[in-house]
Amino acid sequence: MQALLGVLFHFIGGFASGSFYIPYKKVKGWAWETYWIVGGLFSWLIVPPLAAYLTIPDYMDIIAHTDGGVLFLTYFFGVLWGIGGLTYGLGVRYLGVSLGSSIILGLCSVFGALIPSVYYEFNPKTGKDSISDLIHSNWGQLVLLGLLVCVIGIIICGKAGAMKDNDLKKSGIISESNTEFKIGLGLTVSIISGILSACFAFGIDAGKVMAEEANATWQAANPGQGNFLFQNNVTYIVILLGGLTTNFIWCMLLNARNKTFNNYTDKSTPLLSNYIFSALAGTTWFLQFFFYGMGESKLGNGASSWILHMAFIILIANTWGLVLNEWKGVAKKTLATIVAGILVIVLSVLIVGYGNYLHE
Repeated sequence: MQALLGVLFHFIGGFASGSFYIPYKKVKGWAWETYWIVGGLFSWLIVPPLAAYLTIPDYMDIIAHTDGGVLFLTYFFGVLWGIGGLTYGLGVRYLGVSLGSSIILGLCSVFGALIPSVYYEFNPKTGKDSISDLIHSNWGQLVLLGLLVCVIGIIICGKAGAMKDNDLKKSGIISESNTEFKIGLGLTVSIISGILSACFAFGIDAGKVMAEEANATWQAANPGQGNFLFQNNVTYIVILLGGLTTNFIWCMLLNARNKTFNNYTDKSTPLLSNYIFSALAGTTWFLQFFFYGMGESKLGNGASSWILHMAFIILIANTWGLVLNEWKGVAKKTLATIVAGILVIVLSVLIVGYGNYLHE
């Protein structure tokens, strides 16, 4: 039952992440860097402390007496992850929600799931699964199989993207959904994003001592009720400050270079709705990790939780891509290919979910 709840929480988090970019499409008259940083202020600065305050009232005390080295490492991984998050937005911009998310999150799932388990192979820690644990157990083999199936799904989605590019060139179709479609630039930033986005998983591990303290405090007040669902909320504050640092600097540089600082006060644009939609996008984005933490508290395994979370995001993002007609005007074979990729990713989710069930 705990595993099923974990899968459900990851699905909700995946839905939030796979859907967060949709409100940005309602923003009118603003440059990308403007609406990205406005949404980011909600994602990384405003909502995380609010969520921590509502779930962990003493979260500031936990941060205050945490070792400085732990805080720095957690923040540093957040900075690296921030570069991944920044290029994620560009990848989605140039490849679309469907293809961009598939490539980025596929790479993210591989690196985020495997590197920590390799690390714990050489630096064992109680409660953490090493690569040997995965290889030499039935549940671990299923998790690795699910990871492999997920990668196959990503390759299929990537193939569909190349087919889409060819179809659009042949037909000469230009629509609102594909005017910025740039396969070369999109693939480059997506690869960078996929690798660096995995640093969020490392940041969670680096700051785990804070989550463990929140968990211990809650368990002392609620004996016999399992793990604290919201224990990671305190860690998120530090990680996301790192992400904010990277994105804020870059967006301000773009505002200066593109002379778009006037966007924030330009009354010729629908300012109120632009701020509302950007805030909605940023808040929705944060909810992915809010529910990720809940899912991980139920599943208790970093590698399994990470790939499950990523696979759900890929599934939802691809579904939105179909709904938003990002594949409009392509050949039936191309459309069948992206649908096949989505179905393979669904299969990977089921495999990983069953592996977690055996590990419970």
